[in-house]
Amino acid sequence: MIEIKVPDLAESITEGTILEWLVTIGDKVTKGESVVELETDKVNLEVNTEYSGVVTKVLKEPGDTVEVGDVIAILEDNVAEGEVQAVPAAPEKSEKEAVQHASTPPAPEIPKAAQPIASPSARKLARELGIDLRQVVSSDPLGRIRPHDVKAHTQIPVTKEEPQSEKTSSKPSAKQVDHENDKPMERIKMSRRRQTIAKRLVEVQHTAAMLTTFNEVDMTAIMDLRKKRKDAFFEKHDVRLGFMSFFTKAVVAALKKYPLLNAEIQGDELVIKKFYDIGIAVAAPEGLVVPVVRDANQKSFAEIERDISDLGKKARDNALSLKDLQGGTFTITNGGVFGSLMSTPILNAPQVGILGMHKIQTRPIAIDNDRIENRPMMYIALSYDHRIVDGKEAVSFLAMIKELLEDPESLLIEG
Repeated sequence: MIEIKVPDLAESITEGTILEWLVTIGDKVTKGESVVELETDKVNLEVNTEYSGVVTKVLKEPGDTVEVGDVIAILEDNVAEGEVQAVPAAPEKSEKEAVQHASTPPAPEIPKAAQPIASPSARKLARELGIDLRQVVSSDPLGRIRPHDVKAHTQIPVTKEEPQSEKTSSKPSAKQVDHENDKPMERIKMSRRRQTIAKRLVEVQHTAAMLTTFNEVDMTAIMDLRKKRKDAFFEKHDVRLGFMSFFTKAVVAALKKYPLLNAEIQGDELVIKKFYDIGIAVAAPEGLVVPVVRDANQKSFAEIERDISDLGKKARDNALSLKDLQGGTFTITNGGVFGSLMSTPILNAPQVGILGMHKIQTRPIAIDNDRIENRPMMYIALSYDHRIVDGKEAVSFLAMIKELLEDPESLLIEG
């Protein structure tokens, strides 16, 4: 008997939820094969078996919470594939029935379709769309099904044997009726990740002395520079020159001058970090995630833009790893992409600072006593933990961000 256990997930993650079994009782699995998909507080991940054998028992069902070290399935290495089946025990037969059963030849065994190899995000998308992964054609040379393969499958015309109405009707509706007032409503269980996000955001506001200060940036110089350089930049680096690399460079320069905003509290000590791993908040399908651009102080504009692009794509495909999300020292969030004009971002604990970007809006600005010009302006916000960051330092930090962004050439020196 071989036990399949929940492996060590990460330093800060001790449990997860069974999302989907990738094998069934009677399946033969080989060492290294994925057997179950877990949903954790941060990412979905597949658990691989360290042994080969046949699945004889599944001890946890989808939706069950499991902890690191829990036994979730049993393998046997001396059982042939298909010998073990998950069927209910039959009632005892009479002697006559037993003789008749013995004289009846067994039905020919129908070979079971091979379990397709698919990424967790592809499996999730297939479940949501009610698609059988065995019907999806992979574009991967190794045969692994990706989310874009599932999306491509949805474009296949529906055949007469499988009308669209039958496909959609097989998926139960989540809508329910409120019997008290006969009003329609929809009740959806929160995912583990959404529950974690909710819990941590509330904890931050209860444990940190959070305060927000604001400023505004004239984006004229950056927009002119991007317009002038964007084509050559893309041709040389094969990545677009966005705003995020400018903001990341400005943040790194300001953190060097005001290091308490790159710190955290551990007990009665301040831990001031001498590295600059900048988290970039991304709105993923399962909720807000903050993948990290490592060693941002050592990277060029192109490297930062490429990292942000890659991490954003992984977030949208639900393919981020735990390593992508751990260890950030400061966070940048951009509500402007959704039209936010001003907001007070919430700290990403245990960090003590987060910079909020907002929508660029043309507004009349007084250039001097005699001139007013329409300029592309952006409000920026810094939320900080007042337990270790004083108001003077926070305001000065944000003012430096403003100065660097309004003179983007200085970022080549300061950043």
